[in-house]
Amino acid sequence: MARDTASLTQRLVPPMPRTSGWTSAIIVTVIGAILRLWNLGRPHEVVFDETYYPKDALALIRFGVEHGTVKDADKILLASDGNIWNLQIFTDAGSFVAHPPLGKWIIALGELAVGATPTGWRLSVAIIGILSVLITARIARRLTRSNLVGALAGLFVALDGIHLVMSRTGLLDIILGFFVLVAFGLFLLDRDHTRKRLATLIEHAGIQANATTWGPKFGMRPLRWAAAIALGLACGVKWSGIYFAIAFILMSLVWDVSARKAIGVKRPWRATLLRSLPSTAALSGVIILLTYTATWTGWFLSDEGWDRSWAAGTGVIAALSSLLHYHSEMWNFHVGLTTEHAYASNPWSWPFQSRPTSFQWADIKDRSQGCEVDYCASEVLALGNPIIWWAGILAVIYQVWRWIGKRDWRSAAVLVGIAAGWLPWMMYLNRTIFTFYTVVFVPFLAIALAMSAAALLGPPDATAERKKRGMIAITILVALVIAAAWWFYPVWTGQPIPYNQWQMRMWMPTWI
Repeated sequence: MARDTASLTQRLVPPMPRTSGWTSAIIVTVIGAILRLWNLGRPHEVVFDETYYPKDALALIRFGVEHGTVKDADKILLASDGNIWNLQIFTDAGSFVAHPPLGKWIIALGELAVGATPTGWRLSVAIIGILSVLITARIARRLTRSNLVGALAGLFVALDGIHLVMSRTGLLDIILGFFVLVAFGLFLLDRDHTRKRLATLIEHAGIQANATTWGPKFGMRPLRWAAAIALGLACGVKWSGIYFAIAFILMSLVWDVSARKAIGVKRPWRATLLRSLPSTAALSGVIILLTYTATWTGWFLSDEGWDRSWAAGTGVIAALSSLLHYHSEMWNFHVGLTTEHAYASNPWSWPFQSRPTSFQWADIKDRSQGCEVDYCASEVLALGNPIIWWAGILAVIYQVWRWIGKRDWRSAAVLVGIAAGWLPWMMYLNRTIFTFYTVVFVPFLAIALAMSAAALLGPPDATAERKKRGMIAITILVALVIAAAWWFYPVWTGQPIPYNQWQMRMWMPTWI
């Protein structure tokens, strides 16, 4: 059947909203920045796994590779003036590390700027978290062509507790999530640009899409290559980035199938499997691998890195052989990590936030540290905003229905982001894992919730009464999210509060 080529561009690439949406995106980003930067050095402690990564970051600055540390290195670090060059906390030997170097190099940038203080080793992470709010808002807007959805998604990320806590702690997970988000955004841009180019070829160059079984070639895909670089960087922070690499590349190939269908290609699946899959898999794989390997540059250039001289010889082959052996040891560490931990959690429980991770706890009974009563508590609890997460469960169910029942590709895209960050952990139920790993897919959960909330307004031709009721419901949801963020902010940021007020915030016994 002949297609209406006059409307092809609009069908392939629906127009963006008339207003840019930058004002609302910047507003929610400023909100996120204030919450993440305010009193960033509190608590003045080495919290949770900060006992690893900030010191590794310092070693990278000093030696190019991670080094062993002396006894009581954390205490020496906290008691110092933060001068990274004078700290005497390292041994002469390189140390084994469980994660690639890139995330620690990024933490090191904050230490270079501010010093080896809690503020210093959290600064880069906080900036990454702030940028994630902005990028989420812009991705959600492009995905849905809605300024409202973009603003809501950005606001939900800004006010989520797990994202906030991880943005204020010198750990790697928020950095991993940032590169994953960047990769998703680049794939989304590639989708729009490729479809627009196809529409131009057909409408203006007179190419017949269905003249051949495979249709026109898609041409160069620099945005897809850039997405592969971002995925390589994600893997250079934590290996779990590989799950997103596989999921997003497959997602982009399915988008190619839908583009070919839209322009009338007779065999869209076959055309994609034979024309797009081999080149995409090979080129993306090479880009990801080279990018990942480049993150180990400091280890290659040093003679002090752990396992650096495992293979005999001094050439490239020997270096790569040593790195491969190092990776086998890292793999053995990860799959064998079954140590009991009080705050370990099962991935099935993550959507319910039933077992958040306590990063820091102190009871204060001497009216010190800002405590104005006889008994205060101070805690940093990596707990998601309950309204966002519990409403998010319903939102995900709704988006599954949109995907299956309505074939909505936007719902499928968001679900891919959630699934890639959550479902792989089901393979490691006996491994020691934590709820805060969910920070990687918090932006996708926020977009799912924003899309579901906006759906309450009804279709474009909905009645004024329907739109009014929908807006009231959205307003109530936003108000509840803000109220929950205000209520839990003290236990997200380690503020000393009266002990009875801390107890009032422990809604579940498993939160303690």
